[in-house]
Amino acid sequence: LEIAGVLVKGFTNGAPSKHDEFAMSALFHATFRVSHPAASFVRTGTIAPGPGARALATLRDPIHRSREETHSVIRVCFVCLGNICRSPTAEGVMQNLVSQENLENAIEAESAGTAGYHTGELSDVRSREEASQRGVHLESRARQFKAADFRRFDYVLAMDAQNLSDLRQLTDDPDELAKLSLLRSYDAAKSDSQDVPDPYYGDGNGFERVYDICEAACRGLLRHITEEHNLG
Repeated sequence: LEIAGVLVKGFTNGAPSKHDEFAMSALFHATFRVSHPAASFVRTGTIAPGPGARALATLRDPIHRSREETHSVIRVCFVCLGNICRSPTAEGVMQNLVSQENLENAIEAESAGTAGYHTGELSDVRSREEASQRGVHLESRARQFKAADFRRFDYVLAMDAQNLSDLRQLTDDPDELAKLSLLRSYDAAKSDSQDVPDPYYGDGNGFERVYDICEAACRGLLRHITEEHNLG
């Protein structure tokens, strides 16, 4: 503590030199661990004004700093077969719901396909037209989901059981497998099927139904995420 007193007195008269950095580090680690008024004195920066004092005053509690640095955006990926109908619709719906709740800085949504048939293409024009009628614009381009994507996302939502099975073939890591689920499992309404039907070979009504299904399920997913991560 005598050393602390000497260094703090010196800091009030000017910023410490490069030669003092090692001593400063030792001092700070020591004072954070002792039960003495000097510890809070240094931690809170309540010392006489001066360049060194102002530097100490800006120090943050290590625990608080750690919490800030470990906070990250929640990332969600919707996955169907080709990434041109169902999953981009879910992506657009989720982004719209997140925006309505002013959670754009907390939750991000993307989409992908288990196959790369349509890589680089815009979503099916029928999906885009249906979404546009609801005030949602689908702008993403198709890409294939890769094993490395499991490390990027917190939630990976499959559109149907076959998509889910294909995704499970990409990893045997228990933590990554735990990120997988069917999108419709978050729909509060009971249904005979947990699949989002593929509308690609059907008529326009199929795209309308897919949008409705995605919207209901994404509402449930968003509710789950906000509760699970205390975002509400």
